[in-house]
Amino acid sequence: MFTGDRSADFLYASLHRTGFANQALSVSRDDGLRVSDLWVTAAVRCAPPANKPTPAERDTCLRTWAVPELGLLPDARVLVCLGAFAWDAALHARAAMPGGDPVPRPRPKFGHGAELGGAPWTLLGCFHPSPHNTFTGVLTPPMMDAVFERARVLAG
Repeated sequence: MFTGDRSADFLYASLHRTGFANQALSVSRDDGLRVSDLWVTAAVRCAPPANKPTPAERDTCLRTWAVPELGLLPDARVLVCLGAFAWDAALHARAAMPGGDPVPRPRPKFGHGAELGGAPWTLLGCFHPSPHNTFTGVLTPPMMDAVFERARVLAG
C-alpha cells in the first residue's frame, strides 16, 4: 500500500519522523521498511476508472475487505483517514463493526485534524498526501506529522 509513488514518499517520511517506520522511503515490497504500532490499508482496493470509486464500490469493498481486515485488529484504537473518501469509508466501516457506533447524523465533516471519538475507534482526518495536496502546500510535512503524533497520543 502506498509504495513507490509520491504519495508514499510523503506518507512514509512522516511515519519515519513520528517514529512509526524504521525508514523514510518505501520503493518495493522487500526494501526493508518496517512499521510498528500501525496498519496501513485502503477503503477501496481496486482502482476504478478515473480513480473515482462509487459509493456502491466503496460499500462492496468495505464488506469484502476492509471490515473483515479491521476485525483482525482488535487492539486498534485510532483510524487515520487520508482524505474525505477515507473519512466517509471509515464512518461506514465503524458502523459495520460489532458494537460499532452508527454513522452520526448529521454526518461529521471531514477536515484536516478532524477528530471523532467513538467505538470501536477514534477517527482522525488528514488531507491525502497526493502530489496535488503536497505540491500546493495544502498538506505540509508538519501538518501530517501533527496528525500522526495525535494518533499516538490517542492510542495511548
